[in-house]
Amino acid sequence: MRIERDNSKLIWIIAGALFAIALLITVLFWLNNDHKSNQANDQFNQPVAVKKKPEAVTPPIAQPIQEDTSSTPSNVELVNASIVKDPVPQNASLAKEEVAKLEDIQKQLDEQQTNLNSQHADADQLIKLKEEQVKLLEQQLAQQAKA
Repeated sequence: MRIERDNSKLIWIIAGALFAIALLITVLFWLNNDHKSNQANDQFNQPVAVKKKPEAVTPPIAQPIQEDTSSTPSNVELVNASIVKDPVPQNASLAKEEVAKLEDIQKQLDEQQTNLNSQHADADQLIKLKEEQVKLLEQQLAQQAKA
């Protein structure tokens, strides 16, 4: 009896410890994820110190964004237009962050353009296939009408 009771207590202690560890890991992941999402939100909501953009940085980054936004319909805005006109911050690290953010936006726009081009090509191919299908069905109807 004594051994069975000790084994039962030991099992409950082990189960409780495992539950506590699992709960601790879950809380840590939840807090870490919440902290990262708050940092991402804070990054976009913080005001940025402004200074005139250096001429060497502006053209390679700003021109493609302007071209992409001008090629879209006027009622859809992919990128806030002020992002192109805002000066780069004085602080070098803030300027690097701003450049990195603009590069990320440019990368996303390039990916969107690639996806849209592939969708457009797929749509063109589907249209051609449907036209061929319609022609074949018309031929079948003509043959059935003759028969």
